[in-house]
Amino acid sequence: MTTTQQLLDERYGRSAGSERRTRRILIAGAITLAVVLTAWVVWGGLSGTSATLETRELGYTDVTDTSITVQWEVTAPPETTVHCALQALNSSFGIVGWTIVEIPASPKRTRSLAQTVRTSEPAVTGLPYRCWLP
Repeated sequence: MTTTQQLLDERYGRSAGSERRTRRILIAGAITLAVVLTAWVVWGGLSGTSATLETRELGYTDVTDTSITVQWEVTAPPETTVHCALQALNSSFGIVGWTIVEIPASPKRTRSLAQTVRTSEPAVTGLPYRCWLP
């Protein structure tokens, strides 16, 4: 005579083999997920290029009603031309002056620079906005 549990197992297709099959599918899925995640980390995180261009604001001087001198530092590969956009801001953080500067190639990796930016009204600060390699 069969028990109720055996009848239910037969009805719903449960057996010792199906439990092993389910366990194998779950393990294979977990291994596949781990491989894909590891490949993504290696591709996206470790194989990316490191930063080759850095800028650092050093300050500003010579503030007048129509200009400000921005001082900054650029770190770039030697013998590389760099372009930088400089901006002057008013007390409301509105842009009142803007210029793009071409920095010629140099054997030095890090260079300190200063550039006067003309303004449309008195500025309270001047800083490098962004630098890029042409």
